[in-house]
Amino acid sequence: MSKILSLRARPILDSRGSWTVETYLKLTDGRVFKASVPQGKSVGSYEANYVPVNVAIKNVDKIISPRLKGLNPAKQKEIDELLVKLDGTPSKKRLGANSILSVSIACARAHAIERNKPLWKHLRDLGGFNKLKTTGAPRLFANLINGGLHAGNNLDFQEYLVAPRAKSVREAVDIILKLHSGLEEYLIKSKGETAINAGDEGGFAPNFKDNLEPFYILDKVARKLRMEGKIDFGLDAAASGVSLSVPKLISIYKKLEDKFHLFYLEDPFGEDEFGKFAKLKEMLGDKVLIAGDDLTTTNLTRMEKAHNEGSVNAVIIKPNQIGTVTESIKAVQLARKFGWKVVVSHRSGETNDEFIADFAYGVHADGIKLGAPVRGERIAKYNRLLEIESDPSSEAG
Repeated sequence: MSKILSLRARPILDSRGSWTVETYLKLTDGRVFKASVPQGKSVGSYEANYVPVNVAIKNVDKIISPRLKGLNPAKQKEIDELLVKLDGTPSKKRLGANSILSVSIACARAHAIERNKPLWKHLRDLGGFNKLKTTGAPRLFANLINGGLHAGNNLDFQEYLVAPRAKSVREAVDIILKLHSGLEEYLIKSKGETAINAGDEGGFAPNFKDNLEPFYILDKVARKLRMEGKIDFGLDAAASGVSLSVPKLISIYKKLEDKFHLFYLEDPFGEDEFGKFAKLKEMLGDKVLIAGDDLTTTNLTRMEKAHNEGSVNAVIIKPNQIGTVTESIKAVQLARKFGWKVVVSHRSGETNDEFIADFAYGVHADGIKLGAPVRGERIAKYNRLLEIESDPSSEAG
């Protein structure tokens, strides 16, 4: 295989109009591969650190590129380990997870093309996930109403999610589109034209009576569209940024489970509240997936602690929380060992890079969070999932 000739990074805009990093990897045969990285607004304290974009670009150009020149991009594990070693800090605060991840993903793309395999299949082989009996696409989690740090409204909670019960990505997307359209119509009639202003992830972001009203509206719209039994509701509370008391939070979560059969609840308490997570999981039983995001941050040590304390039965995987493809794969492998459900997720500040769609397919993720079915950076992921499913040669099903 051709070797790495050079790496060059440049600044690009993310979906919030903030600068982020895009890296170009050039091989000795002249082929070029690129990758860009997203960034979150609601960031857990234990996530791998980003460095300022101008610093990240300099790190790729001046530090990483000379060290990777002449290496075979097929050596994903070795390259990722070298990147971690070059950084030399537990949190990647020297080189930055933004510079490191862009290089790691570009290497994965180069090797996939060299193997003449789609990226999702290459990632599946890398992690040994082709041995799993699970087939089919990840379940789609669409964030139709935004709140918290992702919106300028009065909602405490960050993401009001709808997950279709569908047999295919196409069917799931069709359900999401109908719900989104029906919700738009309802909000305009009930709250006025400005009610359909969007949050960071494309979901509607008007003010509401309280934190429960969005689910009453979603349920009403779903019933009007005769979608009973075709969808489930989920919530990303992102409670590290919520000022409500623990008793108040528990009361809300119990109401949501009782009234709407909530099936997914992410970060119901603060990022260090392992014990409170465990008590809620015991209280709700297997009826609800209790997922860690800020609690676990795609970090093996945090995941081990959550497992030992019985805190969660599901986990969010965000490659930019940890910084390399290899570490992201290891996090999925550990989650599988623990028997947890795996949900791959976007970030609020996204790019048009569709890597997470391939990653979710590749690791046999149980779900993928995509945002609303609007805006180019979200649509890129939806379309990539549809592309993988529709390719007769992909054997994705």
